[in-house]
Amino acid sequence: MDSADFFENLKENKLIGVQCNVCGELSAEIRYYCSACQSGDLSEKQFTGKGKLSTFTCISIVPTRMAEEGFGRDKPYCSGIVTLEEGPRISARILNVDASNPEDIETGQDLELDVQLRDSERPILAFKYLD
Repeated sequence: MDSADFFENLKENKLIGVQCNVCGELSAEIRYYCSACQSGDLSEKQFTGKGKLSTFTCISIVPTRMAEEGFGRDKPYCSGIVTLEEGPRISARILNVDASNPEDIETGQDLELDVQLRDSERPILAFKYLD
């Protein structure tokens, strides 16, 4: 499995990473070697797509691509680290939050995978904030 496979799976709203067949270590990101034991004996692992918000930042000084989508000083967006219910963490865009009022965003909140298909080649890994 490589990054192209990762993005193809995301297009189907599936988060597929790897699990080490030697030590059991999980990674939500594509790896060729286990980060714990350095084994190359890995299998694909599909995650439920559920997790909790561990930390976040609201971004108002944006890259060009985000500016093209309308984000900027007057409309920031939220990015965060999601701890999946299986344990690994992954960086993703956080949806259904008011990034203009970060004090209203709570860590520990339940999240669910909600891939954004704005680009047919590289979908955006995102999780939606559940009420």
